[in-house]
Amino acid sequence: QVQLVESGGGSVQAGGSLRLSCAASSDTYNVRCMGWFRQVPGKGREGVASFDSDGSTRYADSVKGRFAVSKDNAVNILYLQMDSLKPEDTAMYVCAARLLTCGTFWTGRNNYWGQGTQVTVSS
Repeated sequence: QVQLVESGGGSVQAGGSLRLSCAASSDTYNVRCMGWFRQVPGKGREGVASFDSDGSTRYADSVKGRFAVSKDNAVNILYLQMDSLKPEDTAMYVCAARLLTCGTFWTGRNNYWGQGTQVTVSS
């Protein structure tokens, strides 16, 4: 069982930056894809970024050029660097992982989920 623990959320003004972290438990040898979703109360869950086992990345159009996803395999931590933040980025950011590559990651069909970390961007 893989456990995911997010951190790094907080409150920031528009134009600011935050870096989120997702620490995975030690049993991640069979995890192929990790990434981030975000959710706002009353709205559906939105895929933000994914990181595949071959190092390839993918981003939602709304965050391209502003967010960057990376992974430190030595310590099993996934990062999301968020720059030029906008009020519409305000959401609960949740880390997810799956045992297959990222093909259907964006549909939400993932094996493991974290509890989330709140990001609030004020104008």
